[in-house]
Amino acid sequence: MKKILIAALLVLWLSTLLVFIACSSSETTPPGEGFAIYLTKDDIPVSQMPVLSHFELAAEPVISIDDVFSYYGETHEIELTPEAYERVMGLQVPTSGKSFVVCVAKQPVYWGAFWTLISSQSYDGVGIWVPDFFQQENTIQITIGYPSPSFFQGEDPRSNPVIMEALEQAGKLK
Repeated sequence: MKKILIAALLVLWLSTLLVFIACSSSETTPPGEGFAIYLTKDDIPVSQMPVLSHFELAAEPVISIDDVFSYYGETHEIELTPEAYERVMGLQVPTSGKSFVVCVAKQPVYWGAFWTLISSQSYDGVGIWVPDFFQQENTIQITIGYPSPSFFQGEDPRSNPVIMEALEQAGKLK
């Protein structure tokens, strides 16, 4: 009888432990709060972003995880809903760029700039071209350097594991 009681308590303890581990390790992000691209709250110029230690995000993302059909990890192309694509293509982007911040669960991972293809200024960072006549409709691409990748300086942050994991958890990573 004593062995049966000990075995039952051990099974109960192990099942409780497994439930606790499963609940604590499945850190799922609430809907709409996973991968997102935000503008900066005060429309901080691209030239000031590298020197800032703090900035605030806009109230709502310009692209949320709900706007993403697919994110292609190899090319960093993002297939968007038609509404999100129109929102991005409708941004007023000066020739000096418009700062954005890529976040996961509202936590900044890296920053970049929406950039216009009519700009005569080169850019050494991460960018999304607006408008981008070379992409398929409803698709944008996060690229490096403008007018070509050879202008990029630094380490490429686009494949950050935090971002890839959030996209994978949301079923968007291809």
